[in-house]
Amino acid sequence: MRWTDISELAVELAEAHPEVDPLKINFVDLMNWVLALPGFDDDAKHCGEKILEAIQQAWIDEMA
Repeated sequence: MRWTDISELAVELAEAHPEVDPLKINFVDLMNWVLALPGFDDDAKHCGEKILEAIQQAWIDEMA
C-alpha cells in the first residue's frame, strides 16, 4: 500500500484500531499508524496534511 491507497488504508486502520474514534486521532499518530500497517510500503516524506485528512475522512466513512 501507498499513501494514495486512501480507502484501503482506512479499512486497515479501522480493523487495526476498532476502539479508536477517527475524529479524535491527531495527525502525528495517524501517520505513525499508517506507517506501521503491514503491507504499507511508501516513504513518510510523501505524506502531507491533505493525505492525512483524506485518510481520516475515509476512516470516518468506513465507520458509518
